[in-house]
Amino acid sequence: MFARNVSFHLKSNMLFDYTRAFEKDVLPLLRKQNGFKDEITFAGPGGVDVIAISLWENKKDADNYNTNTYPQVLKTLARFIEGTPQVHTFDVVTSTLQQHELVTA
Repeated sequence: MFARNVSFHLKSNMLFDYTRAFEKDVLPLLRKQNGFKDEITFAGPGGVDVIAISLWENKKDADNYNTNTYPQVLKTLARFIEGTPQVHTFDVVTSTLQQHELVTA
């Protein structure tokens, strides 16, 4: 598995609006992407500092998303975000997600 870690700052009092737009506009796009597994979003105190981690089947699928769909996602969410999001990628070393999928499959 592979992970994309995107960190960014929201404009003040935008966490609720960001979350609503993410669920309505972005999540359906993610679910259509080859290899997409899950998305987890964290907000720090005050709801301004946000980290979004998406999990992918492999690096190729994450890279395809980054090239082909992520620019559209940024445009969709730009009205909520201050500055430029920082993207970091990682190989997933451990996860309970795969174990859960095996149990429920």
